[in-house]
Amino acid sequence: MLGDISKAERIYIVCGYTDMRKAIDGLAAIVQHNFKLDVFSGSLFLFCGKRCDRIKVLLWETDGFVLMYKRLENGRYKWPRDSQEAKQITQQEFRWLLEGLTIEQKSAIKPARTGTIC
Repeated sequence: MLGDISKAERIYIVCGYTDMRKAIDGLAAIVQHNFKLDVFSGSLFLFCGKRCDRIKVLLWETDGFVLMYKRLENGRYKWPRDSQEAKQITQQEFRWLLEGLTIEQKSAIKPARTGTIC
């Protein structure tokens, strides 16, 4: 299905600023060269420019790339700007981001680590 992001194995957010004039090849090059990640892995890659009101999403499907673009008419994304890294985020953090929240919610209950008890 065209652009079915629910099938993405992992979600990566590219922190910092991205030149939003870049198309599929330019964004794929950023993923491969800057972050040494496999752009063909079925992962979702998120990019944001300086204005924080639009994002681009890059996804590889079995027959080619899908590039999605979303521009907000009111509001801005809370995009992490602290470093030039690709950070893996969870589905919940992705939903928070699209709802205008930060991906690091202070009051959210974090998943517990499994292991031995004592």
